[in-house]
Amino acid sequence: MRPIRLLLAPALVLWLAGCATGSSSTERYTLPAGSLDADARRVETSETSPQHTLIVDSVELASFLESQGIILQSDDIRLREASSHLWAEALNRQLDRGLRQRLANRLPDTRVLGGGTSADALHLRVNVDEFQGRYDGVAVASGRWQLHDAEGELLAFESFGVTEALDSDGYPALVRALGRSWDKVASNIAAAIQAKR
Repeated sequence: MRPIRLLLAPALVLWLAGCATGSSSTERYTLPAGSLDADARRVETSETSPQHTLIVDSVELASFLESQGIILQSDDIRLREASSHLWAEALNRQLDRGLRQRLANRLPDTRVLGGGTSADALHLRVNVDEFQGRYDGVAVASGRWQLHDAEGELLAFESFGVTEALDSDGYPALVRALGRSWDKVASNIAAAIQAKR
């Protein structure tokens, strides 16, 4: 019995040492606040009060994006969820809030709300199929959006697919590039909404 304890003691010490030194820290990320392109800055500087209302319904994600870990596409068919590089908040909430903020910046004559009903309000529904890093060094955002009038009639239905090159390696660069890709999506949606008026 005693020789077994003598053999187990060094194994236990080695195991505990491995646990102490082998632990990796977890990083949590939030999408950066939206930036404005030159056209949006010009529109923002004009003195306008809200004349329209846009209700943004919750952003819907493909099921594989409903995870804590940031998604990387390692080749044309494989996806990998990061285990220690996580979203600080559910991705759909970040995308939803970020889209409302970006649209409000780009449509200063529009009151942008996050749900509810309002007479004569337009309703925007967004489905995100991809929001991830890709093996060729780009961030990808793709999906589709629908614009409905207050009675529910479809006014516009468009797909989007945006890629944004990473400035450097690493997850911080990926998250910033994903933020820039969401800026582009918001700019395209804002331009289409303005064209429908």
